[in-house]
Amino acid sequence: MGSITRGLSNNITTGGVILPAGITNSSVSAVTSFANASGGTLTLLSTQTASNSATISFTTGLDSTYDLYEFHFINVHARTNTADLQFNLSTDAGSNYNVTKTTTVFRANHQEDDSGTNLEYRTDFDLAQSTSFQYLSGYSSSDADSGISGTLQLFNPSSTTYVKHFIANTNTATGDPGSYNNYVAGYGNTTSAINAIRFQMSSGNLDGDIKLYGVKKS
Repeated sequence: MGSITRGLSNNITTGGVILPAGITNSSVSAVTSFANASGGTLTLLSTQTASNSATISFTTGLDSTYDLYEFHFINVHARTNTADLQFNLSTDAGSNYNVTKTTTVFRANHQEDDSGTNLEYRTDFDLAQSTSFQYLSGYSSSDADSGISGTLQLFNPSSTTYVKHFIANTNTATGDPGSYNNYVAGYGNTTSAINAIRFQMSSGNLDGDIKLYGVKKS
């Protein structure tokens, strides 16, 4: 029995549990998926990085492999003041982003100097059977230290039976300066499979990273 085998066996309990000493950063560096709290797995599928880009589009990866897809926004930065992060869906692999949507939006905000606080339903950000891009954030700033971070969950996009539910939560560091926390939910009112998604600012270009994860139910 070699030294590596002996070292590992010394860190496994009689019940088959690997002790913390049996795992190091180098030994798990190639792991790409872990069990999540719901019992499924969260798997990184792709990362796109914008650098003064007009849009970020994911035209591959949305299929029947996973039950849920999650997009993680990491310091998405607007190049234009008061621009908002938006998205739309496609049923034709990105030739058109015009899926009909019905949505609801509410927002909490708080300024750094405590001069303004609010919790409100935003009728100007929701959609009622509209093919327009859906707002995900509020009043971003082009200041160097401002940005948008958060998540968008898209449920069972490959279904040809059900409409396509989504839920999003983003936080924006604004130029006020302050924090704007947006909650968006709704559905793409189509039973066609969704196979592409596009993100953009309401005006101007963007920087930052968007990661796409797949989640299986079990």
